[in-house]
Amino acid sequence: MVPVTTNEQWAQLIKHIDPHGKWVRAWELKGGVSAQVTALEMVGADGQKRKIVVRRHGEADLAQNPHAARDEFHLLQVLHALGLPVPTPLHIEESSGIFPTPCIAIEYIEGRTELSPADLTDYLNQFTAALAQIHRVDYVRQDITFLPDQSAIYRQTLRRQPSCLDESKVERCIWDTLTSIWPLPQHNEPVLLHGDFWPGNILWHEQRLVAIIDWEDAAVGDPLADVANSRLELLWAFGHDAMNHFTHQYRAMMPAVDFTNLPYWDLCAALRPAHSMAHWGLDARTEKSMRSKLNEFVKLAFDQLDETIGGSK
Repeated sequence: MVPVTTNEQWAQLIKHIDPHGKWVRAWELKGGVSAQVTALEMVGADGQKRKIVVRRHGEADLAQNPHAARDEFHLLQVLHALGLPVPTPLHIEESSGIFPTPCIAIEYIEGRTELSPADLTDYLNQFTAALAQIHRVDYVRQDITFLPDQSAIYRQTLRRQPSCLDESKVERCIWDTLTSIWPLPQHNEPVLLHGDFWPGNILWHEQRLVAIIDWEDAAVGDPLADVANSRLELLWAFGHDAMNHFTHQYRAMMPAVDFTNLPYWDLCAALRPAHSMAHWGLDARTEKSMRSKLNEFVKLAFDQLDETIGGSK
């Protein structure tokens, strides 16, 4: 159960952001899974209203990384300074003096997720360019090497194979294939990864991409990890043509990236939904459609692997 936050606690937090600021109201923002996200409205000393967002990581995140708030705050500081479209980090409350767990306060950006773009091609081009911009960040030079290694995360995941896999054998095939090959041969230099780059984590305003949000899954690793996750999400949201357009655009923008292992990373992207989609609370029609597209996505990956193996004989 999420603890109730009092008006006094919000008022205390506001004082850390603006000593002369006054708390007005608070409301929960929907869509957060691993973090509790709250919007606050305040009035500054100049009498102007201002909105901020407070992110409090959940138990799962904190169990994996007790410094999740600090790491996300520092990452946002770096990315904002580099000019990436991310919310401005305003304050970190790591001492737990106000709340039971650490939190960060960030800029509230006027925008919304967009799942029915007026111009899908332009949408995809902006989406792809934003991902390429992330992958071009020199994470070593920017001193964000504290982020976890994505390959190691999957290694731990693959060690915890569920005792009961799905009857369709799709999940079993994914597990068996990935565990037999992991760790993957390294063909690409590691890059900064968003970790969950999909349309739900992109904010738009007047058909322009204005913010990339929810950086709690950021990591360092093969750029194809992000590419594969985006491919599956775009397939679900907009279909095969959109997925293929994104893939072709990314390859054109990032010609140095080796795509040899993309089928394996596609299987990694499919692993979690193959196992857990039944618990996402989807209506029957939506789940059936998403499962159908997921199975097509997995089949495409295995077909590509068969072609690669066959061509190497």
